Order: sequence, then C-alpha cells, then structure tokens
Amino acid sequence: MNGTAGPDEVTDATFDEEVLGADRPVLVEFTSDHCPPCKQMVPVLDAVAAETDGRMRVVQLDVGANPGTTRAYQVMGTPTMLVFRDGVRVKSMVGARSRRRLLQELEDVL
Repeated sequence: MNGTAGPDEVTDATFDEEVLGADRPVLVEFTSDHCPPCKQMVPVLDAVAAETDGRMRVVQLDVGANPGTTRAYQVMGTPTMLVFRDGVRVKSMVGARSRRRLLQELEDVL
C-alpha cells in the first residue's frame, strides 16, 4: 500500500506472473484509496497473511491505477476479494469481513 503497512501490491503489469503464475493460492483484494472499508481490511489482511503464511499469498490491486485487471475480472466495487489457484479464479467475495469470517470462507481453498 504505497510504502505503508499492508499486503504486497500487484499491478496490471505484474498480475499474470505474481497471481496467475503463483505456486500457491493467492487472495487478491481489489482496493481503492477512497474506500473506507478497504482501509478497515488492511489489518484483517495482514492477520490472514500471517496465519496462512506459506499456504496462501495475500496481495492488493489498486482499481484506479490498474483498470485492465479490474475490468478483466469485472470488479464493480471495493473491496472485492478474489482467490486464484493454478491461474484460475476459485472464489469471489465482496465487502469487508472480520478476520475470523474471512478465514472461514478461505478454508476450502487452503
């Protein structure tokens, strides 16, 4: 998140390599600087990244700066979280969540 705490950022240019080409599931949060629920998700995503370390990667993609990927996956609102495994989207979630709820929703992809 632009040098602040939070998950790594991916971009239109790095999405294919870092997300679709990853050797483990990747949770991508489509986010925006103008989205209060997105800011609330930063500590949740940090905690989920720590708890799933080695099993899942957690990254963010800024929708304003990366319109290509945002359009390609038809992301209409933020925060939207998509999980990719082996280059395929396997889960979609829209809206802020607690750490516990997010971890429960991710159980089937870990």
